[in-house]
Amino acid sequence: MELFKDLRFIFIMVEFSDIEDAYNRIKDKINKTPVFTSETLDKMINASVFIKCENFQKVGAFKFRGACNKISQLTPLQKEKGIITHSSGNHAQAVALASTIYGIKSIIVMPDNAPQVKVNATKGYGAKIVRCKSTLADRILTTDKLIESNGYTLIHPYDDDEIIAGAGTAAFELIKEVGDLDFLFVPVGGGGLISGSSIAVKGLCPDIQVIGIEPEKADDAYRSVKTGKLKPAVYSSTVADGLRTALSARTFGVIQKFVDEIILVSEKEIIDSMKFLWERMKIIVEPSGAVSIAGLLKIREKIKNKRVGAIISGGNIDLNDFFDTFYKRI
Repeated sequence: MELFKDLRFIFIMVEFSDIEDAYNRIKDKINKTPVFTSETLDKMINASVFIKCENFQKVGAFKFRGACNKISQLTPLQKEKGIITHSSGNHAQAVALASTIYGIKSIIVMPDNAPQVKVNATKGYGAKIVRCKSTLADRILTTDKLIESNGYTLIHPYDDDEIIAGAGTAAFELIKEVGDLDFLFVPVGGGGLISGSSIAVKGLCPDIQVIGIEPEKADDAYRSVKTGKLKPAVYSSTVADGLRTALSARTFGVIQKFVDEIILVSEKEIIDSMKFLWERMKIIVEPSGAVSIAGLLKIREKIKNKRVGAIISGGNIDLNDFFDTFYKRI
């Protein structure tokens, strides 16, 4: 354990200045997403909550920030050969759109359980889709084989300094707009968003507490932080499909240094929060994005009378089943 504590700093490569640079590099390509407030939510928890709505980002998720930052810095040779990534959906769409903007061929490896709405959108942005089994090992193996045979450059969903720096620009924007906060709630999947967010906000308001939110059914970050050792993810059926990925050594190192706490939320708490956001705030949020609201509701006593930020990471959800119910009535 002591050895790992020493090694973790090797992976902390992103600094606050990198996030500032990323923002200046991509600000003309991304959407400056809105910050929403809700009197109802504030009264429920007796706090002032500022919600950064990355569901209104291009491709409907924060992932476009990191993909744009990474792809904009590729060498001419890398651009010529093309790029590849593996993703269940939001990063796939982000890489597909960013590569099209920069005129680069993109290959996206997607698991067979990826939501169809995300598969369709990724194709629509111009990428070639390669399907694989739903395990992380299969995603990596398929991607590695294609890289070996074609020389593609990997645009990793989160285990990359430039991806992390780009992701951190969402929290950077939030603090610049609303000022200092006491808490920031961020979803945790592979750790790219919370890594970049924690570096960004600690650089702007050092006393802020960064809280990571993870589904109970995909709790590798929680177990890793509790034990001090990187724990592998196991297959998860959580409704928050975007959070089924595992931390990397890089993102775990950042979390250990900059994140104050990881808390778990149940499937019911995720759905209840998504329902609240849809019904009371009239915004479409996917389950992975709603976990930040589930987290602040869960520990509402701790954040009373505080200024609280929450990042909604995305809004891509398959509505076919929902609308099919109504079509059947016509």
